Amino acid sequence: MAATRPDPTHTIDGSIVRLRPLTREDLPDLFDAIGHPEVFAGGWGGGPAAYRDTYEEWHEFISNYLQWGAGNVTVVCLRQDGDRVVGTTTLGDFDLVNESAHIGWTAYAPEVWGTLVNAETKRLLLGAAFDNGFERVKLQADVLNTRSRAAIARLGAKPEGILRHMQRRADGTWRDTAVFSILREEWPEVRAGLDARLAGAGAGTGTATGTGTDR
Repeated sequence: MAATRPDPTHTIDGSIVRLRPLTREDLPDLFDAIGHPEVFAGGWGGGPAAYRDTYEEWHEFISNYLQWGAGNVTVVCLRQDGDRVVGTTTLGDFDLVNESAHIGWTAYAPEVWGTLVNAETKRLLLGAAFDNGFERVKLQADVLNTRSRAAIARLGAKPEGILRHMQRRADGTWRDTAVFSILREEWPEVRAGLDARLAGAGAGTGTATGTGTDR
């Protein structure tokens, strides 16, 4: 089947999280969740120098950083806590001709690091991508972000290599980017592994290794 962009207005429910379109009205709650130095410390948003400690400055940053309109920008809500906002992620960089997409721009509240929030979020987004005909889904992280790289590998993504000096960090230094991907033929095995992890945690958020950021 030809690749098509998933409906950007669609809400996806899992056992732990609800993924729904991020709106401007969500930004105060998202700031409460991810507006912390440790979220930026791993490289998200351009690294520690991109951190903004006031909502007004952070609002300007996030308005320019996320793929508003170009990607399916999603807010991650914790269903067992009244749909409280705990992060954001995006399915974007759609290349419909070559059936490729990218899951990134991901950040979570530190309180859900080390839980299965990331695993279920990626399970739901990967499912949406492959159900819509994509052949390859890319995931990536700053080469210095060992936590995110380990979490991406734990999903079952295969390493493709390091893109050197791909972009500048907020402090002006060059960022090398570790690139991973999952292919359609690999998805059944990856999906089974994620489903087993989620089933093993029951209905709770779990304690398996997660990640704070990726992109």
